[in-house]
Amino acid sequence: QVQFVESGGGLVQPGGSLRLSCAASGFTFSGYFMGWYRQAPGKERELIASISTGSRITNYAGSVKGRFTISRDNAKNTMDLQMSSLKSEDTAVYYCNAAPGVSTFSWGQGTQVTVSS
Repeated sequence: QVQFVESGGGLVQPGGSLRLSCAASGFTFSGYFMGWYRQAPGKERELIASISTGSRITNYAGSVKGRFTISRDNAKNTMDLQMSSLKSEDTAVYYCNAAPGVSTFSWGQGTQVTVSS
């Protein structure tokens, strides 16, 4: 079955950096656009970054553009999100999944990112 395992979250001070990782399995990873999503307390889950199958196309939400970088390794079925200049409003649970979403793909546990001094 489709599985996503996110890791790399933690507590970081404003202005700091974190690198999130996603391990995907159960489907042909290289055949799907992929994305990082996040869900802040009391808010809906939102797509913040996406990457094409061959990594040539990336897109970012305005709130993270210029600060976050998405990448993928199709040989390893993994995807990363390098986050820098973190702000308190980046505090959320971060998830990886196909982008756009696939109705049959379940969600992983996510990884908590907390930006606080």
